[in-house]
Amino acid sequence: MTFTTESARSIFPDTKVSAVVPKTIEQFDKLKAEDQLALIWFAFTEMGKTITIAAPGAANMMFAQSTLDQIKQMSPAEQTQVMCDLTNHADTPICRTYGSFTMNIKLGFWNQLGEWMEKGLVAPIPQGYQLSSQANAVLKSIKNAEPGQQITILRSTVVNMGFDSQDLDSPKKVADPVVIPTEMANRTQIQIEGVTHPTVLSYIDNMNANDFEVAVDLFAPNGALQPPFQKPILGRDLILAYMREECQGLKLMPEQGVVESVEEGYTPIKVTGKVQTPWFGSSVGMNIAWRFLLDPEGKIFFVAIDLLASPRELLTLVRR
Repeated sequence: MTFTTESARSIFPDTKVSAVVPKTIEQFDKLKAEDQLALIWFAFTEMGKTITIAAPGAANMMFAQSTLDQIKQMSPAEQTQVMCDLTNHADTPICRTYGSFTMNIKLGFWNQLGEWMEKGLVAPIPQGYQLSSQANAVLKSIKNAEPGQQITILRSTVVNMGFDSQDLDSPKKVADPVVIPTEMANRTQIQIEGVTHPTVLSYIDNMNANDFEVAVDLFAPNGALQPPFQKPILGRDLILAYMREECQGLKLMPEQGVVESVEEGYTPIKVTGKVQTPWFGSSVGMNIAWRFLLDPEGKIFFVAIDLLASPRELLTLVRR
């Protein structure tokens, strides 16, 4: 058969992907604004007692500082309204500015608001506020999720807030400061039990070194990357833009893999391991599977990154 992006997505169909994450995010999006804010309050306070949230770098947060300072100077009622506007995707100047932030800046934005809420500098959730039954169900799902799944839920909830418009008068998309790739002499080459293909090893090594241009060169011109719970990103230019926005500072720690038989020159390879994010440090690793399909020239035609259902999935690689 001739592979397409759609057919490539079906490789390794036995991979058990976390169902709690998209389900919880969907339930969260249906909540009223006050309940969403209360749950974010939980995420940046209660969850922070078991999952260490790293302090945002000054370079990252300079893009959000003026907006944060503007909110800090508002009355409590105005502060509450701004946060409700963000959850309701209102078309306001602050919501448009927020919509232009990258994921890391959005995480830093809410981390700062959470700290100020604890100090009383920004209006907190009203004392004695009672979550709705629907919100309590979401809260229970978040508490019962594994730490890596909690991280993914948190990232997804904040990234979807604000107002994202392509109108000409919208703020331009900002970008995190570019991290210089690690010098060659300081790079550590990984090894994966069961996988020796140089393309896969080079992909992991260059991602860990923040050398995204070299990593993207490993893709076929029509190659695709599918992030967790998202549609495939097609083409080198779009993949590079995604990597620069979402992948800086990630630490990929593959553990083992399996190579399937070649079909018409295409090689399916599955690798399992963990990924650590700069926001949550070494205390939490997300259980990940990479499903590669390499073309006859050894280029990446397709790779899907899956958040696994449980740590047990890391150990289920069996040659078929």
